[in-house]
Amino acid sequence: MAVTKAFDDVDSILQEFGDLDDPRSTINRHHLLGDLIVISIMAVIAGADGPLAIGTWAENNEEWLKERLELPNGIPSHDTIGRLLAALSPAAFQSCFESWIASVTIAEDVEDLNQIAIDGKVLRRSHDRRKGLGPLWLVSAWSVDRGISLGQLATDEKSNEITAIPELLANIEIKDAVITIDAAGCQRKIAKTIVDGKGDYVLSLKGNQG
Repeated sequence: MAVTKAFDDVDSILQEFGDLDDPRSTINRHHLLGDLIVISIMAVIAGADGPLAIGTWAENNEEWLKERLELPNGIPSHDTIGRLLAALSPAAFQSCFESWIASVTIAEDVEDLNQIAIDGKVLRRSHDRRKGLGPLWLVSAWSVDRGISLGQLATDEKSNEITAIPELLANIEIKDAVITIDAAGCQRKIAKTIVDGKGDYVLSLKGNQG
């Protein structure tokens, strides 16, 4: 059975992301990094899939946020959120995120990890045409039973999803879990990674993969 703290525990997010480097210039820095991180994480948990949706969520939950964050200049715009997300180091963010997940969920029994869904999706408005940067693809591992993310990796192209999945699987506990992946993950290497980790898998198959 898993012991889970409240996911609105803002202090735990601020603590685990306290060492995350702020990539923004010190000039005209109107919002605290911790405030932006909390808003982004809470919004994504609520279903937001990009900066615009995160900004909308923040506006709709302004009172709740003001009770928990400093917000010296009010609710940040979605443009501010988008610029930060595009500038953050994916690896550094992932490390802090995994530490936060570990702090709010203490697994007492590996059987809690029953089904893990692996999914890749593009983060909307994460591209920067002026800098020649394409959209950011996130490959995530989702615990269906707990309703939480177990980890994620960022890639610069959807084609890299195939190589990112084994790396993601190697960073989470998959023993005795059932891993579900769409057709993009129907690869021998991925299946072997799951078997080597003593997990089971259900992989989708397209007609042209037979």
